[in-house]
Amino acid sequence: MTKLSNRVLEMEESVTLAAGARAKALKAQGRDILSLTLGEPDFVTPKNIQEAATRSIVDGSASFYTVASGLPELKAAVNTYMENFYGYSVAPNQVVAATGAKFILYAFFAAVINPGDEVIIPTPYWVSYADQIKMNEGVPVFVKATEENHFKVTAQQLEAARTDKTKVVLLNSPSNPTGMVYGHEELEAIGNWAVEHDILILADDIYGRLVYNGATFTPISSLSEAIRQQTIVVNGVAKAYSMTGWRVGFAVGDPEIIGAMSKIIGQTTSNLTTVAQYAAIEAFTGPQDAVETMRQAFEERLNTIYPLLNDVPGFEVVKPQGAFYLFPNVTKAMEMKGYTDVTAFTTAILEEVGVALVTGAGFGAPENVRLSYATDLDTLKEAVRRLHVFMEK
Repeated sequence: MTKLSNRVLEMEESVTLAAGARAKALKAQGRDILSLTLGEPDFVTPKNIQEAATRSIVDGSASFYTVASGLPELKAAVNTYMENFYGYSVAPNQVVAATGAKFILYAFFAAVINPGDEVIIPTPYWVSYADQIKMNEGVPVFVKATEENHFKVTAQQLEAARTDKTKVVLLNSPSNPTGMVYGHEELEAIGNWAVEHDILILADDIYGRLVYNGATFTPISSLSEAIRQQTIVVNGVAKAYSMTGWRVGFAVGDPEIIGAMSKIIGQTTSNLTTVAQYAAIEAFTGPQDAVETMRQAFEERLNTIYPLLNDVPGFEVVKPQGAFYLFPNVTKAMEMKGYTDVTAFTTAILEEVGVALVTGAGFGAPENVRLSYATDLDTLKEAVRRLHVFMEK
């Protein structure tokens, strides 16, 4: 008799973390590996944020527990962030902070899903959404966003997927893994559809500050009061502020749902690390110059590497507008090399030329691979050169 729960036995491993771990293991063996797997900026956390964290350690503020849902000062800083980048204010009882945006997502699903409730997820999708829903006895319902429509779904597609069990629609814009960004009219149509049918909108906005080449990030929660009341916003410091290791995420929305999430956090992790809260306060309220510097660097990398990758035989890429991923369709490349499985294809690339990519299978896209350009240009150029070598063998 197994000692493990059905829940964990049915859970998929994160393909992004697995790919990153495999690349690190091969590096440890002395292999020359270029890893384009993890969504992690290669910049150090800005100095002013480091200094704020250090001050909280030295003066003793970071030594103690805080309220499980976050320091009052952190909630005030989140309000400042919302005023500056969303255009509206939030009250303290509309804010909860936790150990990373990933756990915020889990707490949301735990707070609102009953067994059998359905959550509509546009595909391709970030790898943890579906398993978190299933862990909370919900049912993920996938709606395919096509490359022809730049990986975006329409309100009409969502309506076709709606049933009397539909409780949540999940939107991630800019998207991981595709980098696509929804426009104002597209979001308005989806938001009004959700309001009409009393469906919650879960807006994963973690990449909202990272848009390129004139693209604009439109928060769906900013479009109308009715849409805002239907929306839970999820965000954090990891991507825009290069603070992946600090593990600070937050949610903003309906006080009843936020209160339920706070209760779950209180019975699981308790407060996120206190020193990280002080760092986040500075991130949200301090100078924002470093964010723009990093955004410009990502934009340069995108504009440099996109045409080079599109030149690799069999790789077909829709140019993204945000985040820091490229998501090429490799159907032709697999045919050229005699592969029918994208995971086997990415494994061969890793073993033969030392470039670690992430299989699209875990994102609901078995004809794609994901690569992150959150690394330096020299590494990116060399990685693309090796892909050429692999394809031309």
